[in-house]
Amino acid sequence: MTIQATKFTPEVLLSAPRRSAAVPNSTGTYALYTVSQYSFESHSKTSAIKLLDISSGNSRELFSNLAYSEPTWVSDHEFVFFKGASDDDDKDAAAVSYLMAADIKDPAESLHVVQSFKCAVANLKTKDIGNGTIAVALTAPTSSSGDMLDELNKKEPLSSAKIYSGLFVRHWDSYVSKHRNAVFYGALKKSEKSGKYQLRGSGSGFVNALAGTKLECPVPPFGGSGDYDIGKKGLAFVSTDPDVNPAIWTKTDLYFVPLSTFTEENPPAPQAIKTGTLQGYSGSPAFSHDGNRLAFTRMRHNQYESDKPRLLLVPDVEDLSNVQEFYRTDDGVGNWHLRPDSIVWSNDDKELYVTAEQHGRNLLFKLPSSPLHAQDLPQPITSEGSVSQVSNLASSSSNKEDGRLFISSTSLVDNSSYSILDPSSKDRKLVSSISKEGKTFGLSKSHQFDEFWFQGAGEGDYESHALVMKPSHFDPAKKYPLAFLIHGGPQGAWGDSWSTRWNPAIFAEQGYVVVMPNPTGSTGYGQKYTDDIALDWGGRPYDDLVNCFEHIKTNLSYVDTDNAVALGASYGGYMINWIQGHPLGRKFKALVCHDGIFSTLADWATEELFFVIHDMGGTPWENRALFEKWDPSAHVGEWKTPQLIIHSELDYRLPISEGLAAFNALQSRGVPSKIVIFPDENHWVLKPENSLVWHKEVLGWINKYTGLDTSELASGVEDLSLA
Repeated sequence: MTIQATKFTPEVLLSAPRRSAAVPNSTGTYALYTVSQYSFESHSKTSAIKLLDISSGNSRELFSNLAYSEPTWVSDHEFVFFKGASDDDDKDAAAVSYLMAADIKDPAESLHVVQSFKCAVANLKTKDIGNGTIAVALTAPTSSSGDMLDELNKKEPLSSAKIYSGLFVRHWDSYVSKHRNAVFYGALKKSEKSGKYQLRGSGSGFVNALAGTKLECPVPPFGGSGDYDIGKKGLAFVSTDPDVNPAIWTKTDLYFVPLSTFTEENPPAPQAIKTGTLQGYSGSPAFSHDGNRLAFTRMRHNQYESDKPRLLLVPDVEDLSNVQEFYRTDDGVGNWHLRPDSIVWSNDDKELYVTAEQHGRNLLFKLPSSPLHAQDLPQPITSEGSVSQVSNLASSSSNKEDGRLFISSTSLVDNSSYSILDPSSKDRKLVSSISKEGKTFGLSKSHQFDEFWFQGAGEGDYESHALVMKPSHFDPAKKYPLAFLIHGGPQGAWGDSWSTRWNPAIFAEQGYVVVMPNPTGSTGYGQKYTDDIALDWGGRPYDDLVNCFEHIKTNLSYVDTDNAVALGASYGGYMINWIQGHPLGRKFKALVCHDGIFSTLADWATEELFFVIHDMGGTPWENRALFEKWDPSAHVGEWKTPQLIIHSELDYRLPISEGLAAFNALQSRGVPSKIVIFPDENHWVLKPENSLVWHKEVLGWINKYTGLDTSELASGVEDLSLA
């Protein structure tokens, strides 16, 4: 029986179970994943490690503990995971976190501690390197000596002063610490006597692969397990270049540390992999199954975070001087216009599977694993939704002939699905959908989802793309108010994927037709389309949005464009402030700006200055005219439309002063306005109780001006314990 919500409201969205990607074991029979859930009744969160039977699609709980995370296979029936500090722990305990091991056959009885740590650890990875040995790696903050940070015995300063003589000062939502992250490695082997996994080697624990360097991995603020990989011949990781200013430049390099046993107490110095003229972000290192080859991505531009990643290959890790680029052209542009992201090797190491955005989807592509054989451009082997993680269904050592893939994905109506994909036939079999493909939420993709292309406004003959979400009770003979959503980035895109922050179905179920345009600057439509927003923030993207609105008015008879609202966050918030001072702003009954820029000149208070330098063509003292040209505050004299401002005090990307300035301007002009401030959130509102307030305030504001119901914004929740 499918338990269904009576109405898809913010409370339903935020209290629905959230599953991680699932990872199959070596035989492809089971998969591990975690699921968490927040209760607005108890105001508390629960979390569990679960086991999926891939053949039946049924799951069972192995552990229910909020402190347990990152379950990772070490055999076809055993796994390791992290245990963090919890309220149930002894406050005088000698550890902050633990590496645990268990067996799916009897998890409670087999549970044991492998290693304890005096700091928080993360980003667990394992690799069977033969002879019963499992290489294991993780990341942790370090002390000045290169050891893992001792958080139990660190001394708190008597003063709260923070003193810096270089950048960064702040990054994303915190002040930058002197403690760098590093990758630590070790080797596990099962004791013949006890049957428990133990760390091998004569040392006292894990070894810092970055010791004695100024390197850091993962790269803050968003780096994770995708910043490094382990193979049979060593470890590869991404690090910011310590010789450049990280606030000004995006240069990160890939390094290789040769290891044979993963018990080496004094590892060789990391070796940088040179990539010629490609000097920007590096990412997604992935070893072949035999450990001989290494695939990764790198951008060319060293001051542009949204440059196109190029797909690269080291054919032999014992010769790092030989780096080959897929689809290379003499002009450096490359033949493949999409942006490769994550990389997985096929079981036989003959093919690569790469995710990339295309036309509002995050698809999986297939190509030969050698640039010499990759003559034809990669072809997608999925067509809908957004792939979040890919694994070989069975390991190469278990069944090399089984080329099937295990896919974790989401869509606009489904918050988590697992499926098996045959990359040859493109046949895809659903194993498990937590929301029963949207039915649990009362959503239907075939009934509610649509898309259209409209004429672009810039030079040249091009079209822009928009996604559409309709109410579940949609009747084409009726007219519905318009919710016009503008994405952030600006180099980003709306897509066929799930979100707990900007979920279009939430607006649709209030009674709106939701239109999500991807104007100039959006990703997934070729790199030139993405690049063309630079130096033109309020120009061509704004004109594209005007064209989109006119297209809706002319072609979508079921949309009442005289009863429309517009909402946006980050760059979308900037565009709301820009629209407010221009003719398009008069087309809307109300506006919502989340963490938007009020003044481009004030944006120099951000942390990642390379972003501003690239998109504005220099610094404010080098190119002040362009900063002034695209400054929303210069047009405050035209602000008239009622506007809601939302801003958070831990948003160091766009400081709180931007939201306060916009609200001050609205109030000074007598424009109906409201500001909502979250002192404990960053650029995103993530805490469930805060997120519920966010949704209530946003929906209450727009419903007030469109005449929709505001009385039941958070009702209609049923028991959604479905994982």
